[in-house]
Amino acid sequence: MHEAIQYLRKGILAKLSGAITWNSQTVQAYNRVPSNASYPYIIVYSVASNEIDLNQSALHIECITRIEVVDRAISDDGGQLGVNSIMNQVLQLLRTRTAGYVDLTADGFNVYTSVSEGVTYLQDDTADHTYFRAILELSNRIQPV
Repeated sequence: MHEAIQYLRKGILAKLSGAITWNSQTVQAYNRVPSNASYPYIIVYSVASNEIDLNQSALHIECITRIEVVDRAISDDGGQLGVNSIMNQVLQLLRTRTAGYVDLTADGFNVYTSVSEGVTYLQDDTADHTYFRAILELSNRIQPV
């Protein structure tokens, strides 16, 4: 089996980089969030890579990736509107039906499906901030070219 998930993650980050805005500011997308990151931000991380046998002559892989939007506000301020809006933009870029898939041809792979397995919204209250999160689980089917 060929491992494609790192290329998919890299491709998702490239597709999101500079393309998402909120309140007239570009929302940064990361593989690993730096300690000096400003809110809101997007983090992309791998979940699973599974071989799927669609036929006897070709290798097909299903890669599950999570794209998480994180924002925060002072404890009793803010709301989910920011993460809702940012996630909407993420979905428009990544969840396509017949075209516009993440391009992995330079890495030797072809993405041929993109399916949202759902978006989960969470709110975490701490003593000084409220954190708002939207987590997309994205399934992509990939084959070597």
